[in-house]
Amino acid sequence: MQSNVSKNEFVRYEEGAKRYSMCKHTFMKLAQEAHAVYKINRLTLVNTRVFEEYLELFRV
Repeated sequence: MQSNVSKNEFVRYEEGAKRYSMCKHTFMKLAQEAHAVYKINRLTLVNTRVFEEYLELFRV
């Protein structure tokens, strides 16, 4: 089965915090507000596409 999802579209909290230059807690909070969090058993992933669209709402 093929997917249109790129390799780095989903990240864990630590990787996402580094990618967006913010602390882990802030990244977790924003990701949850953006409804970009996926939980699979004990694995938590953040959809960066959804997260970036949410971040654009704060653009000045």
